[in-house]
Amino acid sequence: MIKTSERLALEAIIQERIRQVGKWGEQNHDDERWLAILIEEVGEVAQEMLADGGSLRDEVVQVAAVAVAWIEAIGRRPTVVGD
Repeated sequence: MIKTSERLALEAIIQERIRQVGKWGEQNHDDERWLAILIEEVGEVAQEMLADGGSLRDEVVQVAAVAVAWIEAIGRRPTVVGD
């Protein structure tokens, strides 16, 4: 059974993905671009930790949502027969 904290975390990630899709639409970057986007988001987590501004959870949710977006994009890629 999923715990309340897990459910809240997953719901926050889903809501962030909905926000991202609304803002940028479907994104299908190459892996290098996805990595750059993810690293930028991780950098924002680090900045938030240094600033102690209280938005750490929001920044970590954005990291998770970007990772999910990358996974989604990988799933949309055509598969090559014979690989």
